[in-house]
This record gives sequence, C-alpha cells and structure tokens, in this order.
Amino acid sequence: MPIESVNPTTGATIRTYDEPAPEEIASIIDKVDEAFTSWRHTSFAERARLMQGAAGILRSKSEKYARLMSEEMGKIIREGRAEAEKCAWVCDYYAENAERMLAREGIETDARQSFVTFEPLGVVLAVMPWNFPFWQVFRFAAPGLMAGNAGVLKHASNVPGCALAIEAVFREAGFPENVFRTLLIGSKQVDRVIEHPKVRAVTLTGSTPAGQAVARTAGANLKKSVLELGGSDPYLILEDADLELSVEACVSGRLINGGQSCIAAKRFIVLPKLRQGFEERLVEKMKAKKMADPLKADTDLGPQARHDLRDDLHKQVEASIERGARCLLGGEIPDGPGAFYPPTVLTDVGEGMPAYAEELFGPVAAIIPVESEEEGIRVANDSGFGLGAAVFTRDVARGEEIAAHRLEAGCCFVNAFVRSDPRLPFGGIKESGYGRELGSYGIKEFVNIKTVYVS
Repeated sequence: MPIESVNPTTGATIRTYDEPAPEEIASIIDKVDEAFTSWRHTSFAERARLMQGAAGILRSKSEKYARLMSEEMGKIIREGRAEAEKCAWVCDYYAENAERMLAREGIETDARQSFVTFEPLGVVLAVMPWNFPFWQVFRFAAPGLMAGNAGVLKHASNVPGCALAIEAVFREAGFPENVFRTLLIGSKQVDRVIEHPKVRAVTLTGSTPAGQAVARTAGANLKKSVLELGGSDPYLILEDADLELSVEACVSGRLINGGQSCIAAKRFIVLPKLRQGFEERLVEKMKAKKMADPLKADTDLGPQARHDLRDDLHKQVEASIERGARCLLGGEIPDGPGAFYPPTVLTDVGEGMPAYAEELFGPVAAIIPVESEEEGIRVANDSGFGLGAAVFTRDVARGEEIAAHRLEAGCCFVNAFVRSDPRLPFGGIKESGYGRELGSYGIKEFVNIKTVYVS
C-alpha cells in the first residue's frame, strides 16, 4: 500500500511513496546491523564530532525543515524553526555528555576488581509519530547513536518527507551510510521488523493502543521496549495562584503544536475563588489567537494534521456538550478547505464526558471546577494517563510538595507548562507508557548494563 504525504492546509497530495517489499526491508535491517558491528567500536570523540555536525546541519537548514513540517503536518512555521533548533540542542547535549554518562562505574566488592560497563545493544527500531516529526526522532537518535547503537526509523505514514530528511541529515553529517535508516512502511509491517532477529529493541511514541501492540510483539520476542504514549495532562489552579501567569501558561501549554502534543495542557482544574476570572481570561486569550495558513509569520494556530483527526476531535467536543459541558468558545468546524479546528473552551466538564476522561488531541481546553485542593488532586489523578501535570500556586513549597508526591505523572511542573528538555528524563506511567527518554536515564535504556568481576 503506498505511503501518501498530504498537505493538511490545502488537502493536496504532496507525494506518494511505494512501500518496500519484505525482502527489501530485511536487507536494509541486515545492512544496519552490519554497520553497527563497526560503529559500536568508534570512539566517543568521533561519534561526538559527527553528532555536532548533525546539529550544524539542523541549524543551517532550519527554514527548509520548518517548511517541510508545515507542509506535511500543518505545524506553524515558527514552531518548526524552534523544533529544528531543539533537535540541534539534543545532538549537542549528547555529543558533550554521552561519554560521561556511560563511563565505567567501579563498585567495591570482594573481587580484585569489579565494575559496571554500558555496552550498546545493536539495532534499535523507532516507531515515531507525526506531531513533532523531527524532535521525536532526534530525542531517540541522538542518545541512541552516541551510545553506539544503530537505528531504524518507522515514521508516521503522513510525514515520509520528514523521515527521509532526517536520514539525510545523518548521512550529510558523515555518519556511516547504514547506521541510521528510514523504512517507509505502514503499521502492518511493524511486527515483522520487531521480530527480525537483528533488531534488538524498540521504542515507540504514539497512542496507547499502538503501544500495547508493540509491547505485545516485543514481549513475545523478549526484546526491550520503551513506550511514550498518550496523555491528558491536568493543570491544577490553586486559589492563591497568580491568575495571569496561570492563564498564559495554560494557553501556551494547550495550543502549542496546535494542541497536538501528548504533554499539552488538557484538563484545567480550578478552585472556586479563581474560576470566573480564569474562565474569562482563558477565553479572551484563546480567542485572540489567529488561525490561518501555518506558513504565515503571524499565524498562531494551523490546521490539524489530518481531516480524520480533526473530525474525531469534534465528535469528542460534541459528546461532551451533549453530556452537560458548556462551550464558552469555538466548538464548530469552520467552512473552507483544510483540517482546521478553532481554539475551543469547554467548562463544567465532569465525569462521563470525553473531555474529562479521554485525550483531546487538539486546541480544546476542558475546565473542570472543583471545591477544594484535595478534590482537585483527586480529579487530577482520576485518569488512565500519567504523562505530565502542573500545579499553579504562589506557595512554591506547597506546589513542590504536590508535584513531587501527590500528582501521578512522570513529569510534574510548578508554575510552568510541561515540556521536554534534553537534560531531564521524560516519560510516563499508567497508560502513558514506561521507560524514560532524555537525560542520563534515557541514554541507559538501550544499553547492556554489564557486570564485570575480576577475581
């Protein structure tokens, strides 16, 4: 079945690609494994030199890559530029720190010498999503390649141009030709790749059902997996919160990438004292955002990545309203071409509504009123997801305590919207997956933590 790239702003087909045959897929994996056998023995200094070269290419061609992201999945152009820069940052970060992170660790025992060493696993398959088509890949590839692994990318089928461009970055930077390869394949062929005996591990960023499918196959083949899945991040607005700061962070966290982010702000849990002011300011700020062509410099919100995703989002909004939510802004599909959906604010959201329990992957804010801090924490944790969360309060010590010990999520922020950072581990719990990316923890996910005992 062909892989098709479609511009969500216009609906026009950009290009169609043929999927490789099974024997071609196997041949590519064999070549990547062969490249790994020598790549694993390259010095950290050489890997770092090449990785810094990749960072330079990302920066020098950021406009080209930003435009490609806009055309294939609707990202606004300035966010595309920022994404390319963030990819360069993660390349530089691991180029500078991987050797230290993976240094041999001596441990005192009754042996003459005993230590732990971190050895690469081999070929790692990355199954990546369309929403951050460069960043999601580089946050896997930079630590993975610096650890001495080789990579095979199965990208989302609606961003094949981005997938090929990423492979070209590594090739242009001077990496061995087959250390990182892209497979333009559909989801039905993922199991075959995981099952290939030369693929040693798999990482997936995507939906919970996709993660479950990959975990089943990886588990059946006893292969390590890391899963970063969906999220329905709660933002708890306490009664002493700075209203302006809270609203600004909530709007930014909700609308970044068109609302199409696993760690986007999704559920706004507000106590009585600030509820009216929060609703009024949130509507005001959301209403002011300009929805238009993502290639225009002053656009704040582009189209959703695909028409079917936009339509599914609208069904969730409609179902929530039918069950008692009130729509304060938006909530209607605009006329005209493109997969656009307007900034939308729902309030009086409660149990039994999609806006309460499901992930809304688009620019829809769900306000959930609560009567107390304890109820707010309960509601925040009343979710199958556990990726990110935030709390807003002027009592920073209280906010820190809630973030550290009361909120059930892998990433908890105080007085700021949730975001990923190369220096910090990133990942979730519950239906948001397992394992960590980024930081020193991320680079150690796909290594053999080997004990050496010398008598």
